[in-house]
Amino acid sequence: MRLEVCEGEFGYKAGEALFENLSFSLEAGEILTILGPNGAGKTTLIKCLTGILKWRKGQTIIDGQALDYGRNGEVWKKIGYVPQGHSVVFPYTVLEMVLMGRAPHLGLFRVPSARDVAVARKALEVVEASHLADKPCSRISGGEMQLVLIARALASEPRVLVLDEPESHLDFKNQMLVLGLLEKLAKERGISCLINTHYPEHALWLSDQTLMLGKGKRHLVGRTKEVVTEDNLRSFFGIKARILSFNGEGKEMLTVVPFPLAEQVG
Repeated sequence: MRLEVCEGEFGYKAGEALFENLSFSLEAGEILTILGPNGAGKTTLIKCLTGILKWRKGQTIIDGQALDYGRNGEVWKKIGYVPQGHSVVFPYTVLEMVLMGRAPHLGLFRVPSARDVAVARKALEVVEASHLADKPCSRISGGEMQLVLIARALASEPRVLVLDEPESHLDFKNQMLVLGLLEKLAKERGISCLINTHYPEHALWLSDQTLMLGKGKRHLVGRTKEVVTEDNLRSFFGIKARILSFNGEGKEMLTVVPFPLAEQVG
């Protein structure tokens, strides 16, 4: 599986663009993180890639074939989308919520089959949330809900998983659980992951590649350790920071430590 964005461009107003000439590729089992300040177009890029918004120029390609946005059901068989966390008002059970991920495989007016239910239960098993199946979504925690949303995306049996800030609004433990799950899906199941995140250290811990978006249509893409640097953090985010290395149980770990407020860029 190979996902490509070729010469992507988008803007909400005529004559203006959030980004342009944007190209990158992602192989099976690779993880790409998207970093950038608020307003740089990270969520917009995800919506263009998945067909929620239409590229002004450029296209999304999977295995050499451009996605046909006129056939959205086919898109969602290939790409699983996990939006930013949200509360659920209607009292769907967790299993019912995950079953919604089977929609691209169901015909008009068709009810879920025994196989659809089995696939949904398997998705819950993969994210280690089977015990939540019969609980109302309105009565589970934010961390549990994030796992349910990932399971819903997996229920479509995608080859690419696209996630918009999957660790936001979660406590430290649940952030690590979600990141660990995504790493496992990529390494053990070969699912490519494209993740929009606010955390540079999460990009350093998790991803093979990073796309950094900035204001004024600026972007930079490449291997994560080459993109997430002290100079680039200052250039794109306007902050001074140090990237420090430490030994994490035999594995090199990198973390981002900002300078004190008084020493930041004005």
